[in-house]
Amino acid sequence: MKIEAFHTLDAVVRGGSFAAAAQAMHLTPSAVSMQMKQLEQYLGRPLFDRSGQQVRVTPAALELVGTMRPALDALQGLRHRTPTGVAGHLKIGMIELLQPLLLPPAITHTRRFYPGLHIALRRGTSMELTEAVRAGQLDTALVARPASGAPSGLEWTPLIRCELVFIAPPQSEPAHARPLTAARERARLVELMRSLDWIRYNRATTTGAMATRFVRGLVPQKRSLMELEGAAAIVAMVHAGLGFSVLQVLNRALFEQYPVRVMALGKQAPYFDICAVRRSGDVNDRLHQAWTEALRAALVEAKLAIQPVATPTEAFP
Repeated sequence: MKIEAFHTLDAVVRGGSFAAAAQAMHLTPSAVSMQMKQLEQYLGRPLFDRSGQQVRVTPAALELVGTMRPALDALQGLRHRTPTGVAGHLKIGMIELLQPLLLPPAITHTRRFYPGLHIALRRGTSMELTEAVRAGQLDTALVARPASGAPSGLEWTPLIRCELVFIAPPQSEPAHARPLTAARERARLVELMRSLDWIRYNRATTTGAMATRFVRGLVPQKRSLMELEGAAAIVAMVHAGLGFSVLQVLNRALFEQYPVRVMALGKQAPYFDICAVRRSGDVNDRLHQAWTEALRAALVEAKLAIQPVATPTEAFP
């Protein structure tokens, strides 16, 4: 039984639910549920009462956590008191979208706990950085992995799941009274796409390619007014009334700085996972483990987790 399962059980008890544990551990709720079932099989007794509407921990689970928590805390403390065991250089890549959010807290973490770990950063698109990892030019990279078509032969560690959203100028057509049928919602979205210019996200990126397929799937002949890579520039352009866009904005503070109308794309929304990618043979290397730990700590500080980012003002079924 992997020690991560005991950490997850501790998170369930602390958080009071599988959903809270999923957020704390940067896992999906289904992954938490699977780990708990495996732990129950390993121990040969139930750890949860599933008879009601809400899953509740059993006395056996509390006893196990009480037994394991001191050991887990001691193990974590031991890891952080012996940073000298992790020393060396890592060549990493990180897409620009994530650098302002994750790079400062991740580097702060490595300086505190792994001062012997030195990071050299390279920027680029997800495709460029993934190929650099495959070619051995980078040790690891934080990139966007599409739902399908990801290169094989590499180790992918999912960290954040991101759904693309539709943004339009704040003064565009106001929302209709609910409820609306899915067909009417789609027609309203198509109408906005036809009436507004398209500020396209760079199609050479994973996000831009997915957004292009989505827009062209609804309005096949649509041409873009211009093509930009930075989310901040695109949101600012839309805020100024210059058009619409389909993209992912992890830094929701942009919507406070440049208010826009945001529509979720519902069940058919294109999505991708932000993953740490590396060559399979390097997965257990201590340098990689230390860097992944730093990324997870940065995710906690940035309040991001492996779940769809969904705080839109409207929903498209």
